[in-house]
Amino acid sequence: MRIAVAQLNYHIGNFDGNLAKMLQAVTTAKAQRADIVVFAELATCGYPPRDFLDFDDFIRQADNCVQELAKAAQGIAIIVGSPTHNPRIEGKDLYNSAYFLADGKVQQIQHKALLPTYDVFDEYRYFEPATEFQTVTYQGKVIAITVCEDMWNVGNENPLYTVCPMDELMPQKPELMINISASPFAYDHAEERIHVLRTNVERYGLPLFYVNHCGAQTELIFDGGSIIMSPDGKVFDEHPYFEECVRTYELAEVVRGGIVQEQPKEKMPLLHDGLLQGLRDYFGKLGLKKAILGLSGGIDSAVTAVLAARALGPENVRVLLMPSQFSSDHSVNDARALAQNLGIQYDIIPIETVFTAYADLLKPHFWGQPFNVTEENIQARIRGMLLMAFSNKFGHILLNTTNKSEMAVGYGTLYGDLCGGLSVIGDVYKTEVFALAKFMNRDGEVIPESTITKPPSAELRPNQKDTDSLPPYDILDPILYQYIERHQGPREIVAQGFDETLVRRILRLVNINEFKRYQTAPVLRVSPKAFGMGRRMPIVGKYLN
Repeated sequence: MRIAVAQLNYHIGNFDGNLAKMLQAVTTAKAQRADIVVFAELATCGYPPRDFLDFDDFIRQADNCVQELAKAAQGIAIIVGSPTHNPRIEGKDLYNSAYFLADGKVQQIQHKALLPTYDVFDEYRYFEPATEFQTVTYQGKVIAITVCEDMWNVGNENPLYTVCPMDELMPQKPELMINISASPFAYDHAEERIHVLRTNVERYGLPLFYVNHCGAQTELIFDGGSIIMSPDGKVFDEHPYFEECVRTYELAEVVRGGIVQEQPKEKMPLLHDGLLQGLRDYFGKLGLKKAILGLSGGIDSAVTAVLAARALGPENVRVLLMPSQFSSDHSVNDARALAQNLGIQYDIIPIETVFTAYADLLKPHFWGQPFNVTEENIQARIRGMLLMAFSNKFGHILLNTTNKSEMAVGYGTLYGDLCGGLSVIGDVYKTEVFALAKFMNRDGEVIPESTITKPPSAELRPNQKDTDSLPPYDILDPILYQYIERHQGPREIVAQGFDETLVRRILRLVNINEFKRYQTAPVLRVSPKAFGMGRRMPIVGKYLN
C-alpha cells in the first residue's frame, strides 16, 4: 500500500479554493501511484472556522466539498476532515470528523473524541465528542483513523480527558495509524509534537502517518511538519515547515524504517519563517497587497520592516520617518539607511510643528502642569494619525511594531503606536527581537548595527531610555515569561531569585494594562502563550493589582 500525505495551506470558508487544492493533490498523488491520499483536519472549510460553524450554509458547502472529493475517489481512497451533522437532538449539532472516501462515495466517518478547550482551542463550543470508534479496512489493511487531539491522550495519561481513542481502537487490530491534524505553530511545538507521536508509536507498535495544515489564519500560524514515523519510533520523514507538499510513501518501507529525515528546529529560523508566513497569508488571504509602518530607527520597527519587505516584497512596503524635536540624528539616519538597504519607499515627515500646535492649543488648559506622559502620548498619537492618513489615502495596511515585552507592561500608547491592522512582533519579547535582528544580519548587514547596539528608547522626551521606566529587558523578559507562558505567581517567580518588589510591580503592570491589549490588533502567535484568543483575562480583575 502506498499512502500520500498532502500538507496544504487552506483558507477558512474558501470552499472552492480548498477543493481545487485538494483535487490537484489527488491528481499528484495518483501520479505518485498512491492508494490513499490524506488531507488535514477540517480541510474542507479551514481551521479554525469558529462561529462560521453556526451557519447552515457553511456546513452545506463543506458537505458539497466532501461529495466532490468522493467523486474524485476513483482508483484512490481519500481521507479528509470536515464538519458533520449530529443526527441526535441531544448534544452539540456537529461533529469534527474524518471522512474515508473510496469508489466514488463516502465509505465511513470517524468523529473526533477529544475536543480541546485550552489556549487557542474552543472546539467543545461547537462539536459533540465521539463515543464510538471503528477502524477502516482498505486493500486488506486495517487502519486506525484519528483526528488531531485524539492522539494527545496516550494511555489515558492526559488528565483533561477520560478516554483514549487509540486504546479503544486497538482491539480491532489496526496495522497502521493515520492522524489528521490542525496543530498551530509555536517555536517549541515541533519537538513536543514529535514526542507525543513517538509515545503513541512506541505504545502501539504501529507506523504513523500524521498530516498537518501549513499557512496562517489571522493570528494562528500552522507550520506543517507532517510526520511519517516507523514502528520503532524513529521519524521516517518530516515535511518541510511552512511549505505545501504532497509526498507518497510505501507502507512496507515505513514499517522497515531506517531512513530518518527530520527538519532542523532552531528557534530563530522558526520565528523568522513563522512570522513571514503569518504576514504573507494575512495579506494574501484578505486580498491585500501593500503595508505601511512607522520607522523610528529603533529595533522593533526595523525588524518589522525587514519581515514586511521579505514577506510582501519591498515594492509593497512603505515607511514613514516622523522625527520630533526629541529624536536623535542617529535614529533618523539608521531608519533611512534601513529603508535604503531594503529598497522600500520612505517619507520623512517631521512632527515638531504639529506637536507644538497641540501644546499651544492645550496650554491654557494645562497651565502649571509639568511635561509628562501626556505630552509623550500626544507625539505617539500624532504619528498614529499620520500613518492612518496614509493608510486611508493609499490603501496600505498599517503594521503594528510593538513587541511582547512592551505590550505586556503597557509600554505603548492607545491610538498611537498601538495602532495597526496586524501586530507583527507582539508575541516576540524584546530580547528575542534583538536575537531576531542579529539572525536577519547573518549574511550581511541589513539592519544597521547601531540600531542593534544602542540603548532602547522611545525618544519622547530628552535623553529618554526604556530603563527609565522598566528594568533591563534581560531581567524583565524572564519575569514576563514565567508569568505569561508558565503561569507562575509572584511567590514562585521570587523563589527563582528575582527581587520581590520588582516582580510584584511587573505583574501588576501586566494586569492593569489588559484593557490596552483588548483594543490592539491581532497578534501573530509564535510562542506557547500569545496575547489574543489564547489568553483570556478579565480587565477589571483585582488579582495582583
